[in-house]
Amino acid sequence: MKSIIIFDMDGTILNTLGDLADSVNYALKLCGWPERGEDEIRKALGNGVKALIEKSVPQGASEEETLKCLEKFKAYYSKHMYVKTAPYPGIKELFKSLKERGCRLAVVSNKFDSAVKELCGIYFKDVFDIAIGESPEVRKKPAPDSVFKALKELKARKEDAVYIGDSEVDYNTALNSGLPCICVTWGFRDRAELEKLGAKFFAHTPAQILDLIENL
Repeated sequence: MKSIIIFDMDGTILNTLGDLADSVNYALKLCGWPERGEDEIRKALGNGVKALIEKSVPQGASEEETLKCLEKFKAYYSKHMYVKTAPYPGIKELFKSLKERGCRLAVVSNKFDSAVKELCGIYFKDVFDIAIGESPEVRKKPAPDSVFKALKELKARKEDAVYIGDSEVDYNTALNSGLPCICVTWGFRDRAELEKLGAKFFAHTPAQILDLIENL
């Protein structure tokens, strides 16, 4: 059984879509631009908040306009990231079971670092040994940097680790890190999209993650 369990955040352990969508649309409205539907925003997630805003602003928006919208998004989201957000059903029970088996848990996310740490403190206090978000010092996923940083700080080998996520970004992060990947099907991407990339291990419930980890 793997002893180091590395999780993505958005779409994997937390359903953050509602708060992200509200924050994007708040920023777009302030900038005088049309709002986006929740499904559009879901498809734009995964590559960090700058990419999210770039995909949400109207075509032809300048870099300066886009960055202003990004700042408005960050300011609003930092104060409203826990209005609709909640752990997926069964996630807390999964964490408890993993901890009882002596596993160490980490989060690596393309969400900005302060938000990752705050959300972990709110929803998963004392669960994670390390939480890493986007920062100038670490390249975003699918680069393996955040995974390697987590392993280094945990003084762990990649042979003892498994990566769990919900998107093509997560699958490619695991691939680039040399880790096996378990893809969850309750997140922001469809299973068919991930199967096309070559994903082999899927969990339809958090309890199934435990079964898969025990057999890796």
